[in-house]
Amino acid sequence: MSDFDINQFKIKLEPFYETQSNEVELYTAAYNAKLPVMVKGPTGCGKSRFIEHMAHKLDKPIITVSCNEDITASDLIGRFLLDTNGTRWVDGPLTLAARHGAICYLDEIVEARQDTMVVIHSLTDHRRELMLDKKGELVKAHPDFQLVISYNPGYQSLMKDLKQSTKQRFTGMDFDYANAELEASIVVKESSVDANIATKLVKLAHATRNLVGHGLDEGASTRLLNYAGTLIALGVGVKDACNMALVCPITDDAEIRTTMNGAIDAIFD
Repeated sequence: MSDFDINQFKIKLEPFYETQSNEVELYTAAYNAKLPVMVKGPTGCGKSRFIEHMAHKLDKPIITVSCNEDITASDLIGRFLLDTNGTRWVDGPLTLAARHGAICYLDEIVEARQDTMVVIHSLTDHRRELMLDKKGELVKAHPDFQLVISYNPGYQSLMKDLKQSTKQRFTGMDFDYANAELEASIVVKESSVDANIATKLVKLAHATRNLVGHGLDEGASTRLLNYAGTLIALGVGVKDACNMALVCPITDDAEIRTTMNGAIDAIFD
């Protein structure tokens, strides 16, 4: 593995991210202190974009894992594979990051089984090490290694939540949707739609967010606003774009769809 190029995981172009508070300074301090970070917030509010932005800003490679219920410890750590010469060990993303000095970003970590997540514990305390049992090797984390996890507290349940033994190994950062003015400027930048339309899209998003707990599990995200703005900028009708990007993806309930379409008519007429 000595010839492995970890720099292939560096982000070449700076991801667009609008700072909301002092999150850049806080994350930088955590990275410099070699502390693991947990970012929490609703879907599409910019958590992943922020981590990518910081990886680029710090000039560090980042390896992202989209967690799901089928992910195993071997998927993270690595496994022996058969080839023409017999068997060979292949590092998983967590081992690659720890061995070569990258940020390992486990996105939506609560989607993974809790027994799988136990493997990260030794990398998130004073030891900063990973035992490869199948290979008989102890990997001491590179000084540039950092573990970052993210999840949406809105989807927490007794069956899908992190154990306290895992949570209390991380520093935490809360994320939320930007204020209306900033969110509109983000939509303008990301979708190239004009400011007036962007402001109305944000107003519509706030209307959907007010329905959370009253028919919606979660309102329209900034990501979906960018999708709607992109469609509009390409010439799609406003109402069609809003239905395609903001109504259809978040609900199948006929009554809620009627309510949302009423809001679209009121805001854009």
